[in-house]
Amino acid sequence: MDSQNKSNKPQIEKNHSFWQSWQHAWSGLKTVVKEERNMQTHLVLGAVALLAGWYFQLTTSEWLWLCLAIFMVMLCEINNTIAENICDLVTGPHYHPLAKKVKDIAAGAVVFAAAFAVLVGLILFVPKIWQFVLTR
Repeated sequence: MDSQNKSNKPQIEKNHSFWQSWQHAWSGLKTVVKEERNMQTHLVLGAVALLAGWYFQLTTSEWLWLCLAIFMVMLCEINNTIAENICDLVTGPHYHPLAKKVKDIAAGAVVFAAAFAVLVGLILFVPKIWQFVLTR
């Protein structure tokens, strides 16, 4: 019974093990995927890009570029979510121009990473798609 009550209490002390840290990190990833529509979109588009990479049999270096682009977008989206949540925590329901600035900059980082991902996708896939079209 005590262990059930203990798990319902918020943790206020440091993590005691790697496993405990891992559980918190996994919980954070699940939260961002569940609550952020843009992260869900990035996951779907990333999966489509990975399937295209598999279909077109990318080389090792091409896989590295593709994975870098996908992970950069997702990392920026996670950081954007962090910035939004911290701003909302600090400002509550009130508007503050600095909170808007932070949120806009974090969103800009996502757009910047997404533009990089699109560029990588074009460089990797346009020649392969063009070759596929020509051989049909």
